[in-house]
Amino acid sequence: MSSPQSPEPSPPLVSDGSAATPPLHENIYTIPNLLTVSRILSCPVLGWSILHDDFFLATGLLVYAGLSDLADGYLARRFNMHSVLGTILDPAADKTLMTTLTVTLAMKGLLPVSLASIIIGRDVLLSLSAFYIRYTSLPAPKTFSRYWDFSIPSAEVRPTMISKYNTFAQLALMCATTVTPILPAQYNLFVPEMQILVAVTTVWSGLSYVFSKDAVRIVSETRKKLPPS
Repeated sequence: MSSPQSPEPSPPLVSDGSAATPPLHENIYTIPNLLTVSRILSCPVLGWSILHDDFFLATGLLVYAGLSDLADGYLARRFNMHSVLGTILDPAADKTLMTTLTVTLAMKGLLPVSLASIIIGRDVLLSLSAFYIRYTSLPAPKTFSRYWDFSIPSAEVRPTMISKYNTFAQLALMCATTVTPILPAQYNLFVPEMQILVAVTTVWSGLSYVFSKDAVRIVSETRKKLPPS
């Protein structure tokens, strides 16, 4: 006589008494993500080179950052290597690069402190908002280890159109400011005009994240529960 089968364990319950949905995991070890991480890791060397007046090395690292940014975007689209972590890492790499350039160029007196304060201030506010969104969108249970487990996606950040223009303007300004010390004096890269443009678009892009409804997509709310078999 066959022994009776043991009952299947019940799914864990969340605070409201309903069954918790199993967390969604994804592959985060992709070539685009590794390229993005390499850009982040190159930022300390970039900052060191600027502070030590090695603008040739700084320019080379900027070229690498630009090429790797193009490469990871192409690979993600061409070979379907998209990930929610990638939507977080890519802007994080841009912000790390921008913060490194902003702080070090301001320390060298090549960038106005007022403009540097606008750029850093906006990024700090957006970063604090990202931590809050991560916590509120993380599926239960909300634990410290799950919060930092980025293979469990919870929210996807979508840059606004003005934010994309602002990122381009900031990078253009930082690149122009970085290469100016190694260019002949007769070359005019319109740096003062670019500084005004960056100040305006930085404030505008920060406000766009506040008032845009499409800047953040909660991943956990878009998942559909499978019908019982």
